[in-house]
Amino acid sequence: MPTRFICLTSVLALTAGTASAEMHFNRVSSFATPLNMAAGEDAARPSSAEIISASGDGMTLVYTDSPLGVIGLIDITDPKAPKPLGNVDMGGEPTAVSVVGNTAYVAVNTSESFTNPSGVLRAVDLATKEITASCDLGGQPDSTAAAKDGSFLSIAIENERDEDAGDGRVGQMPAGFLVQLPLTDSAPDCAALRKVELTGLTEISPEDPEPEFVDINGLGETVLTLQENNHIAVIAADGRVVSHFSAGSVDLTGIDATDEKAALRFEESQEGRLREPDGVQWLDDETFAIANEGDMDGGARGFTVMKKDGTVVHESGANFEHAVARVGHYPDRRSDAKGIEPEGMEFARFGDVPMMFLLAERASVVGVYDMTDPASPALKQILPSGISPEGAVAIPQRNLIATANETDLTEDGGVRAHVMLYEYQDAPASYPQLVSADDQLIGWGAISGMAAGEDGTIYAVNDSFYGFQPTIFEIDASQTPAVIVKATPITRGGAAAQMLDIEGITLDGEGGFWLASEGNDAKLLPHGLYHVNAEGEIEDQVALPGDLLAGATRFGFEGIAKVGNTLWMPVQREWKDDPKGMVKLMAYDLETEEWGAVHYPLEAAETGWVGLSELTVQGDNAYLIERDNQIGSAAKLKQITRVSLAEMKPAPLGGELPVVTKEVVRDLIPDLAANGGYVVDKIEGLAIAGDGTVWVSTDNDGVDDSSGETFFWSFGKL
Repeated sequence: MPTRFICLTSVLALTAGTASAEMHFNRVSSFATPLNMAAGEDAARPSSAEIISASGDGMTLVYTDSPLGVIGLIDITDPKAPKPLGNVDMGGEPTAVSVVGNTAYVAVNTSESFTNPSGVLRAVDLATKEITASCDLGGQPDSTAAAKDGSFLSIAIENERDEDAGDGRVGQMPAGFLVQLPLTDSAPDCAALRKVELTGLTEISPEDPEPEFVDINGLGETVLTLQENNHIAVIAADGRVVSHFSAGSVDLTGIDATDEKAALRFEESQEGRLREPDGVQWLDDETFAIANEGDMDGGARGFTVMKKDGTVVHESGANFEHAVARVGHYPDRRSDAKGIEPEGMEFARFGDVPMMFLLAERASVVGVYDMTDPASPALKQILPSGISPEGAVAIPQRNLIATANETDLTEDGGVRAHVMLYEYQDAPASYPQLVSADDQLIGWGAISGMAAGEDGTIYAVNDSFYGFQPTIFEIDASQTPAVIVKATPITRGGAAAQMLDIEGITLDGEGGFWLASEGNDAKLLPHGLYHVNAEGEIEDQVALPGDLLAGATRFGFEGIAKVGNTLWMPVQREWKDDPKGMVKLMAYDLETEEWGAVHYPLEAAETGWVGLSELTVQGDNAYLIERDNQIGSAAKLKQITRVSLAEMKPAPLGGELPVVTKEVVRDLIPDLAANGGYVVDKIEGLAIAGDGTVWVSTDNDGVDDSSGETFFWSFGKL
């Protein structure tokens, strides 16, 4: 029978106490995988960090890098300043690593084909970086786990299926199995390798079990997930099958629409959803948790706590997804039918607190759960984790955890794969910095423009990523983290307004707003201005004149501010009629309906381009965000500038435009770097309250080829 679950959740546990000094995990550093490449190597090659482990003393991290066929080593003697120790060639595709003491045991896929799988287990001395032993595993390995006493390894031999053959279904031969490999004095005893057959256990394709993930408890028992078969088995240290059972199913309600529309509406249901677990971790000798990622026919979107006889102790259902949505990390366009896809897991005790770390691959976050009561897990934090966390390792003796994030976007000019480090600190939580209220489920992301209201209120809008759900968000910035307390749909004729790319918002002084929309001919989006009332209804719209549009590109308005009866909008990049390095600050007179402009001088780009992302007005000045489009170590320019309003005297279009003088107010790269990850590219929101308090935000691209991180912070007053 499926577990029936009603999706109700709260982020109180995430936000309570963040302003006080309590124990929290905070990210302290990140490490890009190309840093481990040797001098002279092509650092532009794709690389990855997938499964990760740590030396016995907790000073060295070891991760698998499948694209390069290596394991990478990182010195974390100082966790805030990790250092590269280089790569070690594995002679194949490393799929998993477990470290015992100072020896790394690496599972390596050497298969010629799906039908002729093979693999080896290599032992690597971390001090010398030498391969000291190799054992033939008899098939394609997936995951590994070491016994707590270091006496043996369990290795899941998946012999994975060919997804292009037979509609990608199981079973496909040869069948997978489990390997138990004794260790003696840090050396694998290849001659004593035990093969444990798993065929005939499952209802789904019993001839092809495809074991996925393994973990070993204090009794030497191995729990393993048979993901595609929706099954779990527990194997004793002597190879006996202790128990096996179906992973079962869940009835989900309150999940996001699975039709991939660009909107977050948690209104659908999925009945009888197979759990199809990936990661698994023992919580004690009798109880374990599974991450219900899904594969062929399922994915229950959360995690389940079970006894080793198959009894369900706790089912999370969609609770974790809801919490992820509230911190702006729900991956709408990538969610399909499996949501955030919980995949990897880690479990450890920090002090007296048993903690589970649940990795959501598509949301790029780690959920931190207090598992003191396995029947009632408490979500304590959600941590940002690069793009697509695949593996995690806890180092409780040093109050550290690390995640390996596999996605490398080098071929698209994006950020590289990273390892992220977090420290358990007596300090406030530094993330999330923006959440939605816990009394309503407001999904959000892609914050693109902001404006300050009264009494600590900030108004923000999302861009065209959520084309079916354009929204004005009301943010209470007086709380920590800041809280989205209201979401007002932008409508036209009673329905969600489409064909908009809202990049700027300003108050109209009468309870409504003016919005700036960036055009893009390729998407049939017009450049324009929209006037909406307090209910978000479009009451008026202003199109750009034809002679101006003749020189337009897709890089249009990126902000809006109202000065008297004039609306000011910065154009992000040069249009066809602009001199190189000059962009327009456009002016529209609401009384005369006349257009004008001045020119703003951009900094020269070292790489890529430089443009404007926002404009707001406070006192006698206009404040702008000027940034490059680079990310990570390539980011060089993210800054706030100001221009005196006295200089902003718009000239008629079609002639020479006056050039304003800009002054740099703040370099924002140190602010971004202080978050412990890589420097993100899109700073797009800027709001200044009447008392001069400045608020800045980033656009997380709707978690599409992005870590999903939204930074929303104040550096004080001007």
